[in-house]
Amino acid sequence: MQARYQATLQPEQGAVNKPDAVHVSKRFFASARKQTAAPFFARTTGLPTVSFQAPRFTALAPLAFLRAPLRNPWLILALPMQLGICANTAGLNLLTPTPGLDFLEGFTQELLQPETDDASRTRPADSIIARGFTLPASNRFIPADLKVVGPDIDYARLDRFAANVFRRAKEIDMTLIVFGSAGARMIPPGFSAATAFEQYVDVLRQLGPLAEENGVTLLVEPLNRGECNCVNTILEGAEAVRRANTRGVQLLVDIFHMLRNGESADDIVKVAPLIRHVHVAENRDRAAPGTHNENLRAFYRALRRANYNGRLTIEADWTDLPNQVAPTLAALRAQLRDSGY
Repeated sequence: MQARYQATLQPEQGAVNKPDAVHVSKRFFASARKQTAAPFFARTTGLPTVSFQAPRFTALAPLAFLRAPLRNPWLILALPMQLGICANTAGLNLLTPTPGLDFLEGFTQELLQPETDDASRTRPADSIIARGFTLPASNRFIPADLKVVGPDIDYARLDRFAANVFRRAKEIDMTLIVFGSAGARMIPPGFSAATAFEQYVDVLRQLGPLAEENGVTLLVEPLNRGECNCVNTILEGAEAVRRANTRGVQLLVDIFHMLRNGESADDIVKVAPLIRHVHVAENRDRAAPGTHNENLRAFYRALRRANYNGRLTIEADWTDLPNQVAPTLAALRAQLRDSGY
């Protein structure tokens, strides 16, 4: 593979190797050299990272310090699992604050409009936050035509795009960006899968420090084989995270994609230290939990064994979102309680 985008940070030397085949902005190299001090628990233990977002303007505001990643298992398990809803902006605008609904997750390109200049963007996140919601996460990071694997990667555009995403995420206290983006990382026919994986890791390696500069974690989302052909299982996702070797890149576990792939719930425990966020939907129809009463307790028990108690987003194909929220949350909470939460 041509090392066109590779500016690999060598932790043991603190050096950056600049590529010589294509322009990469100086900001990437500068950001690669910066290392933000890890939270105390991250420096002292090896347990999985979780975070807690205190609701805005409530009596829990003094607990805002818990937004920092925690690795103390006793404190982790004393906090309730935070449940959120993922939908497009139109869907999120239909929702009102509901007991048990802790946060919302939207679509990066809609909420942050990274290829629209500051003067022209419409800032749809502002109205959602004004209704009392938090938006700590978003997905659908990169559009399908902005490739991160294959022979046609536009590194300059990727540089601009990522910089705007992370900067604008910081403006609204969004700390998690999910890197699914099946179209962007689809390996073209005849292209080496091994080379594509190296390209993908290389992009993660560069984006991680830039994300971290803005208080953001970029999340590798393994996608099922029916949707994408690059990084499908959580074990492959974990390998990409380890190879990227930057605090700004961690792992998302998506139970729906695991179900479609036929992955074992026990694999969650194997990658426990890397997990920062979780998505869930039922296997059939990608329905909201409780729709078909699928038993997902094995996955929740695995998360419990992994000491995970961070955010869990319901990322489903909604049919009547406003009326589905309450029963979906109730069904999910019931299976979580059965699983030790």
